[in-house]
Amino acid sequence: MFKRTVIAASLVAATLASAQSMAAVVGGGATLPEPLYNGKGALPGILPAGFSYTGVGSGGGKTAFLTNAPASINQPAGTNVDFAGSDSVLSASELSTYNSAKLATWGKLIQVPAVGTSVTIPYKKAGNTTLQLSGAQLCAAFSGSATTWGALLGTSDNTPITVVYRSGSSGTTELLTRFLNDSCASNFSVSSTFTSAKVGSIPAHWKGVSGSGDVMTQINAIDGSIGYISPDYVTPGNNAVVARVSKAAMAAGTAPLPTAANAQTALGTVAAPTAANRANPAAWVPTFGAGGSPIPTAGYPIVGYTNLLVGQCYQDAADASALKGFLNDLYSGNKSTLITAHTFVNLPTAFAAEVKKVFLDNAYGDGLDINNASVCNGIGRS
Repeated sequence: MFKRTVIAASLVAATLASAQSMAAVVGGGATLPEPLYNGKGALPGILPAGFSYTGVGSGGGKTAFLTNAPASINQPAGTNVDFAGSDSVLSASELSTYNSAKLATWGKLIQVPAVGTSVTIPYKKAGNTTLQLSGAQLCAAFSGSATTWGALLGTSDNTPITVVYRSGSSGTTELLTRFLNDSCASNFSVSSTFTSAKVGSIPAHWKGVSGSGDVMTQINAIDGSIGYISPDYVTPGNNAVVARVSKAAMAAGTAPLPTAANAQTALGTVAAPTAANRANPAAWVPTFGAGGSPIPTAGYPIVGYTNLLVGQCYQDAADASALKGFLNDLYSGNKSTLITAHTFVNLPTAFAAEVKKVFLDNAYGDGLDINNASVCNGIGRS
């Protein structure tokens, strides 16, 4: 997909070698960016040697990072959790709890977007390879108000609609429910848990699964199924696999597909926080719908950012140095080719430059940079 074969074989070998080594910097969380971080097939990931990442869902990643609970990302007791991935923004309650319980001994946390992403709508319906849905139609399918494909598309097809959804806390779910809430607030709230976001009970034949890969397994096995997943698990430019989606109804065949280019158009230019908000982790992650920016009307409309959670302070200087090196590569554009190959969207250059200035270089003298000697004196994540 997207010229992946042009990635050099030497990068593949280096990535495979690093995956076999014992990780010194441990992370986990969202499954949406898991192929980006770890690699997929012949395509390398963006994590350096000595890093590990376990995809368990955004909820598990946040729990692991906020409480240093390695079991939440399937790591043995005694393992220190150094970073996490989450497509779900930290809530005010989560930030408040962390600040009350951990700030004094661990130091501040940092929440920054890693890459932009679309949320694709994969489907399997015999005889249909050109599915196109508006926001209202997506609401009908995912709320259960349309129970058959005929009811959804205005045909005589009596095939039941089977929704495949994430059963646990998932940032991919949150991105989807932001779009659904904007289109049908009476049927969906915004939540990282699908069963909490959907108003009403879940039909017995719908399928709740634990991870992104499981979504595709179920969809491929069930005719009449539809779900949601990150772009790296499908071919986002193939309408026979994923639906075209628009906020409002459009002429057949004209709604955008969830390609990286269409996601980039939708995400647009995002401004980094100003001086007054730079110390607020919540200010660094743009959202769409439900109090954030409006749902995009240009480009593919179900978009958002997958985020990184790291600490400001680490007791192990080597961990801090390794994380700073990774973030420097990421926000300097050194991983941009791989990010594009994985069908994700690079952060706007100006935004990425601000992340470097604030959290790596202390360019503004805010003292928010990782392992700042004055701020982190005697404290930090172990």
